Amino acid sequence: MGSQPLRLTRYAAFAYPETGVSQIGHLDSRVETIQPLQFLSGHPVEDLYQVIEAGSSQIVASGPTIPLTSVKLLAPLSDRDVLAVGKNYMEHAKEFNSSGYDSSDKVDQPSHPVIFTKRATSIVGDGDDVFLHPSFTQSLDYEGEIGIIIGKAGYQVPKENAIDYVWGYTIINDVTAREKQRDHKQFFIGKSADTFCPIGPVAIPKEDLPSILRIQTHVNGELRQNATTKDLIFDIGTLISTLSEGQTLQPGDIIASGTPAGVGIGRSPPLFLTHGDEVAVTVSGIGTLRNRITCTEVNAVVSRGRSESAFQLSNASRSVNATVGLTTINGKPLHYQRLGSGKANIVFVHGLGATTEFYSPVISHLQLLELATLHLFDFEGHGLSPTHPLSVLTMESLAADLAGIFKHAGISTSNPATLVAHSMGCVIALTFVLSNPGLVNKLLLLGPPPSPLPESARIGADARGSLAQTQGMNAIVDAVVLNGTSERTKQTNPVAVTAARLSLLGQEPESYAKACGALAKATTALQVEAIEVQTIIVTGSEDKVSPPALAEQYSQRIKGAKAVVLPEVGHWHTYEDVMKSGLDDSKTDAPTYGGEGRRKAEETWWLVGPASQVDLRIPTPETTSRNG
Repeated sequence: MGSQPLRLTRYAAFAYPETGVSQIGHLDSRVETIQPLQFLSGHPVEDLYQVIEAGSSQIVASGPTIPLTSVKLLAPLSDRDVLAVGKNYMEHAKEFNSSGYDSSDKVDQPSHPVIFTKRATSIVGDGDDVFLHPSFTQSLDYEGEIGIIIGKAGYQVPKENAIDYVWGYTIINDVTAREKQRDHKQFFIGKSADTFCPIGPVAIPKEDLPSILRIQTHVNGELRQNATTKDLIFDIGTLISTLSEGQTLQPGDIIASGTPAGVGIGRSPPLFLTHGDEVAVTVSGIGTLRNRITCTEVNAVVSRGRSESAFQLSNASRSVNATVGLTTINGKPLHYQRLGSGKANIVFVHGLGATTEFYSPVISHLQLLELATLHLFDFEGHGLSPTHPLSVLTMESLAADLAGIFKHAGISTSNPATLVAHSMGCVIALTFVLSNPGLVNKLLLLGPPPSPLPESARIGADARGSLAQTQGMNAIVDAVVLNGTSERTKQTNPVAVTAARLSLLGQEPESYAKACGALAKATTALQVEAIEVQTIIVTGSEDKVSPPALAEQYSQRIKGAKAVVLPEVGHWHTYEDVMKSGLDDSKTDAPTYGGEGRRKAEETWWLVGPASQVDLRIPTPETTSRNG
């Protein structure tokens, strides 16, 4: 017979320091490694609540093991108050009763379990420091305990069935400020100070542990406590039955079952913990929980509380922990890409419902990666960029983020960039150009909407956002794509229609609605007459957002601008016909080719060539106008 496969049930919570992402792994203390775990579906195991609900049979290894030194161990469970039991070992009840610190009943053996709680803010993990709190207590004590983890909801659980409600066990150090416990005549304050509840290093299902567990506590290597669960005054069944008499126990609840004799107040005179002491609590089959006592001025729980927020970023699931692969721009995590290495800089701004991928066809068609340095980003809430629920989107805020992209890219007035924008991105780009003269030397606007939007369009944008917010992107995608693509595209180019649909369906509804609101609030007319940048306005002959007449108006208002109308194209220009990008130009020293090769070279030259040498001659293939 072959050997039994290793059970990966020494569940430890850990975090990757570089990302802050936490998950569950199997801790092998012998070789000091963590084996990350995943469900059979391939989804990583994120917390112990998932382990309890799914069961160990659904969990397998995920990738290679990780050295313990490269991760941060966390408490297996940390977001609920711990249910705790006092005076539950006879010898400890006696030593506590005679210590002078017991303000409860004066009998050695309690008639009923003594129940209290420890705040969740007191929980720390294996290896974390326990803060001495010198201004709070002068009588810091340890209490090694076995933590019982509840596996299923239970109300009025009979004692004889209570073990069925136990999922497994962990280790707890019930750190205590003895004089607070005495003076307040109850346990809560003296046992709930920050860092006073180390838990870990692992949690293990009861099936993988012996029925009788031994607990030992060492302080600086000296054995202080030594007992087994046979010595409990009130056994585990009684504790669960008592606690569930009037309240429902939930999966993941932890019960600290009590501490044996041997605590500091049991000594004569009492021996309290001091700075530098190490407390190690060992439970058979589980391992050892180690923590050092420190009087450092840094209380880790305070910083942890300050970093936690009641808000979750919208659109955060598109990236790992809303941080991995993102760049901080203006204090916001945004998806930013820097591609290519040419001298010329080209910055791209996508439109409502789009992402950086909107420009992929043009970049590939014109081979821009070989000729320029490209800067692409998903604006806040779109694509891979998250948005905070309290962040108010406006054209001005999005233009400020664009300015942040320019700064991050190192673009300056001495080396200005070409700015390419589509749809709502055109409003962002125009707002930016008007506020940042000299940073842009060429401006390409694809399908710019009117500025300001007419009342009917503002109402429509708000309504579309509200519909997406309440019914999802599927509720608006058909109308947007059908109205935004030409008849020819709908009949002959299903790939373009699909690309537009996928772009919209890939947006997070709440974030899309926020962007719709930003567009609807753009009520100030942009003074584009002040723009002194070489500009081309491109629209489609069937573009309902930016009809040819509107492109003509922009070309008349912006000095030297040229309008180009792409025949049989709607509003999703790069998807519908990348060959008709509207950048035709006749620069005399641009590379010369025939037919489509010449057209492609001229379009590329307009984007990457020097602004001072470009001749905006009206090309013949499209309907154009130029304000000279």
